[in-house]
Amino acid sequence: MKALDRVMVEKLVRQALLRRLPDSNGERRGVSRTCDRPAVDGHVGLTPRRSPNLVVNISARHCHVTQDDLEKLFGKVHQLKPHKWLYQDGFFAAEETVTIIGPRQRMIPNLRILGPCRDHSQVELAFTDAISLGLDVPVRKSGDHRESPGCYLMGPAGMVELTRGVIRHERHVHMGPTDATHYGVKDGDRLNLRVKSSCGAVLEDLLVRLAPASKLEVHIDTDEGNAVDLPHAIKVELFK
Repeated sequence: MKALDRVMVEKLVRQALLRRLPDSNGERRGVSRTCDRPAVDGHVGLTPRRSPNLVVNISARHCHVTQDDLEKLFGKVHQLKPHKWLYQDGFFAAEETVTIIGPRQRMIPNLRILGPCRDHSQVELAFTDAISLGLDVPVRKSGDHRESPGCYLMGPAGMVELTRGVIRHERHVHMGPTDATHYGVKDGDRLNLRVKSSCGAVLEDLLVRLAPASKLEVHIDTDEGNAVDLPHAIKVELFK
């Protein structure tokens, strides 16, 4: 019998562990389940389409930065280096992390930056994270910084002050046009998520974020994921 390749075995073990271990560095983890409600084509006599594959991921605390802020934090002409590619094509958890500093110098280290760079800098925290920093954060859609507090971000080359932009990103679902037709929704509509687990619950009013290239994926934060025991869920379902 051919001997097992040690490098390959170690790689497979690491992959298995990463699927099970909690992540506190901004990388997303979750479950993938096919929703139960069949998609029925609107034309009489056609065979119903298969239900879309619904992926539900926990999005841990993280931040987005502009290229200008990135260079203030890590040095001139610095570019983000992908650490792990995320479920949505083209997006990644970067190798780079920063320290977020709140009032009275309360801080959380190793806040993961997600790439690529954006046209605005923003920090996304769960309520538990915000409380530990002494911040009162609003629930907002990404990019909506109305009445939101600021913070300091500290990197190896310098510090950036955000006058606002620290939010709890409201729970939402990414989808493309085919999935939007399946659920009968448009961009900006709301759906509910049912999670069946040891702590099953229904999370209401997920914001629908429709984009041509998006894959069907729900994002909830760590507080929500822990509350419904998402890593051990046996079934997830989107419905109106």
